[in-house]
Amino acid sequence: MPQSITTISFFRFSSLQSKLWAFGQMQFAHPHLHKIPGLRFYKLMGSGKGHGFNPFPDWGVYTLLAVWESEAEADHFFSEAAVFQRYRTQSSEQWTLYMHPIKAKGLWSGGNPFEPTDHLDTSNPFIAVITRATIRKRHLFKFWGYVPVSERPISESPGLLYTKGIGEVPLVHMATFSLWENEASLHAFAYKSQEHLGAIQKTKQFQWYKEEMFARFQPYRSIGTWGGRNPLEGRLSSANG
Repeated sequence: MPQSITTISFFRFSSLQSKLWAFGQMQFAHPHLHKIPGLRFYKLMGSGKGHGFNPFPDWGVYTLLAVWESEAEADHFFSEAAVFQRYRTQSSEQWTLYMHPIKAKGLWSGGNPFEPTDHLDTSNPFIAVITRATIRKRHLFKFWGYVPVSERPISESPGLLYTKGIGEVPLVHMATFSLWENEASLHAFAYKSQEHLGAIQKTKQFQWYKEEMFARFQPYRSIGTWGGRNPLEGRLSSANG
C-alpha cells in the first residue's frame, strides 16, 4: 500500500508582473488546489527576507508545502496540473523536494499532517526540518524583538545546505525550512547554539506560541534548481527526478 509523502516547492519570481501574480495567487490558487486528487494537506506560503523567521517579506519567493496520498499523485500534479504549470510559467526558477516524514511533534492548523514512514533509506544522511508556530498576538513585540538574536548563528552553521523563513500570514503564522547535510550538523546547531537554546527557554517561559510544530524529514528526490543549480545534484540517486 502506498505511503503518504511530503513535498515542498520553492518558486522564484523575478519581474514586477510575476511578483504581483504570485501575491494574487495567495488568494486565487486555493480553489484549484482544493480540487487536486490525492492532496491530503497543503499550505501555500510567502517568505521572509534572509534566513529563518523575518517580519519583512521577500516578494520574490513563495512556497507550496503538500502532503500526498502517494508519490504517483504528487508526480501527476507536478507534470499535469494546470495550477502548477501556471506557477512554472510565471516563475523564473523552481525547486521541489520529495520527502519522507521521520517524525513530527505538535500541531498545524489543529492537526498533525505528517505521518512517519517506515521507508527510510539508512544510506541517505540528509535531513530537512520545518519549525512552525502561531505567535500569540499579545507577544508579537517581544517575539520579534528576540528573533535577530536567536537566528544569528544559523547562516554560519556547518552542514547547512539551505534555509528560508516561510509563512501563511505575516508576523503571526511563521515557519522555517532548513536542509542539512546530516543529523550531526542539525544537532550541533539545535543543541550547541546558545542563542537557539535561549530562544527555546524564552518560548517556554513566556508562552509565545498558540500553536507550534517541529517536523523532520528525509529528502529523497530533488527536482529543479535554486540559485542556478540543484542543491542536491548528484547527491541523491534520483536527484534529477
